[in-house]
Amino acid sequence: MALLGGLHVGGGRYGETVVLAPFSGSYDPGDVQFLLRKLDIEPIDDVDEKERLIQSGQRHYSEIIGREKLPSDKYFALYEQSLEINGPRVAADLLRLAQHINHLRGDVITLVSLARAGTPFGVLLKRIFKQRFGIEVAHYSISIIRDRGIDANALDYILSQHPAESLCFIDGWSGKGAIAGELKKSVAAYNASRRLESGVSPELFVLVDLAGVAAASGSVDDYLIPSAILNAPISGLVSRTILNELIGPDDWHGCLFYSKWFDIDRSRDYIARIDAHAQRLAMPLPRPAPDDALCRRRLMSAWVDRVMRERGLVNRNLVKPGIGEATRAVLRRTPQEVILKSTRDPDLAHLVLLCKERGVKVKEDTQLLLKAVAIIRSLGDV
Repeated sequence: MALLGGLHVGGGRYGETVVLAPFSGSYDPGDVQFLLRKLDIEPIDDVDEKERLIQSGQRHYSEIIGREKLPSDKYFALYEQSLEINGPRVAADLLRLAQHINHLRGDVITLVSLARAGTPFGVLLKRIFKQRFGIEVAHYSISIIRDRGIDANALDYILSQHPAESLCFIDGWSGKGAIAGELKKSVAAYNASRRLESGVSPELFVLVDLAGVAAASGSVDDYLIPSAILNAPISGLVSRTILNELIGPDDWHGCLFYSKWFDIDRSRDYIARIDAHAQRLAMPLPRPAPDDALCRRRLMSAWVDRVMRERGLVNRNLVKPGIGEATRAVLRRTPQEVILKSTRDPDLAHLVLLCKERGVKVKEDTQLLLKAVAIIRSLGDV
């Protein structure tokens, strides 16, 4: 890997030279640096064909990307409603998470959010550390992909400017704990490959830790996080990350940048409104009651196993637990059904509407462990 004037020069398809530079998407340039390569590729329109390619093993999910659809006016209205109702809770949980990070890591912190769900929370934590703790921190957003690992070239870039022990990985929520497991495995491999004396810690910090896998979180409850129900328009107009034949060995992982959607973008507005709530809260916030993460982890694992047995599933990746994961599944995949604890819960109104708009079957189960779970169709049903 070479650096030219602070910019990474790597290879692309057929060996062409690619110059990589951090960018901020639609966020304020001081809020985040995306370490992603902007690609120009045509998304797949046929969701069923995309599902067939992934489940048959012909393509890894990171190699292809579906076309994002703009939310309907009704759906945007439900997003606004969720922000009004749950925005203060998100702010309080973020402050609580910042307190945890400061307690565990001190004042030398470099935020590394996992694109893209973690990015808004990295932005907000950066502001909270400055405003409420008097700590200036850098914030990068990089890619991690299940079964493919974290972007080692992006980590190299960060470590050329910051000490390894300062890195704190940020995500929005945990579901089954797959990304936490991927982070642990791939960071261990990275540390070994770079022979770092003081290695990067694989600890993950999340707003909501449903799976009991985070080093610290703001909450362990399955509630509606407003940014979880939108895609690019809440994530700096950046797509989910891509790792295919266009990405050379020295490149950062890729993404699409939806610059044509600036007129409907909510990214800066979301940051401003949550930030305003955070500034009104008194600190320090009271610590939550002690939580048994191991017990929660075992409970979640056993519950996912039971859901799989009841539906004859052999692929754990077809179960998407929690509001955030279930929403992303309906937005990007082909669910067989979405199970809700209560179809009358305001936290789930967006899922009821989304399933209606996309023809996805909804089932109510008042005994559900979490508020929502989506079941992706198995290949034989696609």
